[in-house]
Amino acid sequence: MLVFLRLWRYKFTILYVFLIPIINWAFANTKIFTLPDGGAWSPFSIMVGLVLVVRDFAQREIGHYVFLPMIIGVAFSFVLAPPIIAFASAAAFLVSETIDWAIFTHTNAPLSKRVLYSSLIGSVIDSSIYLYLAQLQVPGLFGPWTLGCMLASKFSGAIVVYFMIKRRERLTAINEARTAV
Repeated sequence: MLVFLRLWRYKFTILYVFLIPIINWAFANTKIFTLPDGGAWSPFSIMVGLVLVVRDFAQREIGHYVFLPMIIGVAFSFVLAPPIIAFASAAAFLVSETIDWAIFTHTNAPLSKRVLYSSLIGSVIDSSIYLYLAQLQVPGLFGPWTLGCMLASKFSGAIVVYFMIKRRERLTAINEARTAV
């Protein structure tokens, strides 16, 4: 029980480590839908938006050590996914997560806005790099429809989380105002 409680403190970090290889495996092994321009879209694009948000929460748990779980997750990806997919993911994560980290760390906005800003900017960079490199495994993957669908998937997840956190922030402010009176 004590081990579980200690690990629970790092729930988002652990989730982050496992989401990275799961998503990469899914991109290589699940049904890809053909788009009007001949590109492709995976329903797991939504999960990529989630992993960017989970990364923000992992950073709240472990601070600037957040790059270590990313490296572990990417290493697992090389075991579970084709090398090109794992490499595309690693390159995309390295760049987008660094930008995501910088925005999340250096923006003095409320948590909801930091999550939204870092996810929106990180999603564009992550998707562009990933699709460009992943098309070596899945030819024709990088196209305007593919990029648009992937970004819409990621943005929708980020916006849902933004509103959930925003609601919690509002309720906390109301409760604090009530107790201050």
